[in-house]
Amino acid sequence: MHEMAVTEDILRIVTEHAGQGGASEVTDIYLVIGELASFVDDSIQFYFDLLAPGTVAEGATLHFQRVQTRFRCRICGHEFEPAERDWLCPECHALGGEVIAGKEFYVESIEVR
Repeated sequence: MHEMAVTEDILRIVTEHAGQGGASEVTDIYLVIGELASFVDDSIQFYFDLLAPGTVAEGATLHFQRVQTRFRCRICGHEFEPAERDWLCPECHALGGEVIAGKEFYVESIEVR
């Protein structure tokens, strides 16, 4: 259910920026979402379709770009993408590390008229 609040924020951001640019219509919204962000594309789309009518973003197409999870090993500094849920460093076999990618969630850009 947290996708509804996130989608409300997306609409707020898009509406503000479209207004600042003098746009009358938003045609496309480009979102970047990390694998660890735990947001479901279909749920965001569902709430967008529910909330967007009557706004400058009504009818806009959502584009989802997913970002792979990446770690930096705290022991040896090696950067790696974990395979499935195997979060062991492939170099030194230490568990996990610092998350350097995969938690992103933001509006990358919008296209307007």
